[in-house]
Amino acid sequence: MIKQIENSLILNYISKIRNIDLESFLFRNYISEIAKMLAVSAFEKEEMVFRKTPTWAGEQEFLFLEEEKYVFIPILRAALPMLDGVLEMMPNAKAGFLALKRDEETFESKLFYDRVPDLEGKVAVLLDPMVATGGSLEYAIDIIKKKNPVKIISFNIIGSPEGLDFVSSKHKDVDIYIAQIDKELNDKKYILPGIGDAGDRAYNTL
Repeated sequence: MIKQIENSLILNYISKIRNIDLESFLFRNYISEIAKMLAVSAFEKEEMVFRKTPTWAGEQEFLFLEEEKYVFIPILRAALPMLDGVLEMMPNAKAGFLALKRDEETFESKLFYDRVPDLEGKVAVLLDPMVATGGSLEYAIDIIKKKNPVKIISFNIIGSPEGLDFVSSKHKDVDIYIAQIDKELNDKKYILPGIGDAGDRAYNTL
């Protein structure tokens, strides 16, 4: 399932990050805020559990998310600001890390770092700002599926129709929450209008 999150706040942030002159600090901040909004939509109907908690009127039971069963996995390095945002909301969740590099001639992705905790019984949430060809995200899902989580969700900020169609055709069991679906890819497989290279813009490595 591909679910585009349509609200005015997200659209406002998307328009802000398209500004190529935006400072890196603000770029990271807006990416973080968008990730939080994706989380709100994705976890709207997640199963909750009753837990006891001390209150001013004594110990009582209230509904909580089982934060410990979620593992947020950013695709380095562009997704790190997304991780900051979701961990602010769910500080008891775990994080894992995947580093993929796209070959600029073949457009294929290669894995060169995998630091993901045990996913047995966990919900894996992949974080990746851009879905261009979909190759990196599809490859990342393949890697995560081999670790046997109970469910995989993907949070993405901007994607192309081609890339999203490719990923969803390969992994029909993965829910994709995305803030904006852009027009197309150019001949270099970059999203138009897009936001440029999210990792470079986030960390001033242009």
